[in-house]
Amino acid sequence: MMTGVGQQALLSIISHLVFIALTWWTLQGVHVEKLLKPNRVLQARVLYILLTIAIGSTVSNFFLDYLLWSKQLPFLFRGE
Repeated sequence: MMTGVGQQALLSIISHLVFIALTWWTLQGVHVEKLLKPNRVLQARVLYILLTIAIGSTVSNFFLDYLLWSKQLPFLFRGE
């Protein structure tokens, strides 16, 4: 039982890190600088970090939820 909890925690951590890294890589192709005021480098970096965490975590949660729901589908067809 506890092994399953540990595995789920490890999967969640890895999933979040992968999707945050993927989001960071993807956002590097967007020119957000054009939307910001000149000489606001620090604010731009913080915006990139916050956007990366928000988008990456949301996508990771979606995939983790989808995985959990797909594992629970067999319970729908079990006869009690």
